[in-house]
Formats: sequence, C-alpha cells, structure tokens
Amino acid sequence: MKILVTGIAGFIGSHTADALLKRGDRVVGVDNFN
Repeated sequence: MKILVTGIAGFIGSHTADALLKRGDRVVGVDNFN
C-alpha cells in the first residue's frame, strides 16, 4: 500500500514511516521546515 506521512521529520512521523517501510508499504513523506 502507498501511504502519505505528514510531519515525517518529527519523532512520530519518522518512526511511523520506519514501521510502515519494515512491513512492506511504500511511504511518501511531507514536512514543513518553516
């Protein structure tokens, strides 16, 4: 499954993306550094 994770640079977003990748999902991450 392809999943969009917002706030990927933060603690929760990065750990969520890592878990999703480990289970075989495709991850697209977006964050705002302003």
